[in-house]
Amino acid sequence: MKLLTVAFALAAGAAFVAGPASASEALLKKNNCTACHAIDKKVVGPAYKDVAKKYAGDAGAAKMLFEKVKKGGKGTWGPIPMPPNPQVSDADLHAMITYILQLK
Repeated sequence: MKLLTVAFALAAGAAFVAGPASASEALLKKNNCTACHAIDKKVVGPAYKDVAKKYAGDAGAAKMLFEKVKKGGKGTWGPIPMPPNPQVSDADLHAMITYILQLK
């Protein structure tokens, strides 16, 4: 019985740890971000891992990225502009940016 309790606790802990990443990946798909971006390779826009690397240690990165996703932008990653995405909820956007900036 004790072994079953330990196994359940480990499984619950793993689900808790995996939950935010899975939820954030689902948000990226739900908001159609994956049409232009991927986690580890350039598609139309940069790979999310490249974004995380570029802004590692930048305290203002999350706020800047929030504005760029909402309003659109161009020139940071090349000549192809990122269209504005005002339809993405603030909560979804904050969750996705937090997830992206934590990628390694």
